[in-house]
Amino acid sequence: MTGDTKQRLTLLRDMLIEHVPHAKALGLEVVAAEAGMCRMKVAYAPHLVGNPDTGVVHGGVITSMLDNACGVAVQMALGEPTSIATLDLRIDYMRPAAPRRDIIGEARCYKVTRSIAFVRGVAFQDDVENPVATCVGAFMLAANRATSPSVQARAQARAALDADEASAGAKD
Repeated sequence: MTGDTKQRLTLLRDMLIEHVPHAKALGLEVVAAEAGMCRMKVAYAPHLVGNPDTGVVHGGVITSMLDNACGVAVQMALGEPTSIATLDLRIDYMRPAAPRRDIIGEARCYKVTRSIAFVRGVAFQDDVENPVATCVGAFMLAANRATSPSVQARAQARAALDADEASAGAKD
């Protein structure tokens, strides 16, 4: 993983928690990311169970995890952080998740146009070939042209660093 990818991953982790309270409430965690890909985990917790008799995690938790994983995959496919919005997300449930076990979600952005990004994802426990659910989705790019103050501050800090590096390089 390059330094730039690590930096973007850290930024995306911060943004996921800072700007998506639902993701924080579910305990979503980005565990890996690279260009156009995100792997996310939701740890098993009793408050996420949909049926107390079986202990199976509610399907909405899996949907939220896949939606967030797809969004991070889109962000990792873009050259710079951009506001996005889910346009369409189809989830196909294959089986219930095994009770009392973490669930992994992996998403890949496979196509980016001027205004839409397309993704595929899968939720699984031990074996990606035995999915709990799969998804396909489309995300609108530049969904909200207004940028949050924290994103603006990070962009300004990055621009200042880039300018300092360029200035130092010109002196050498």
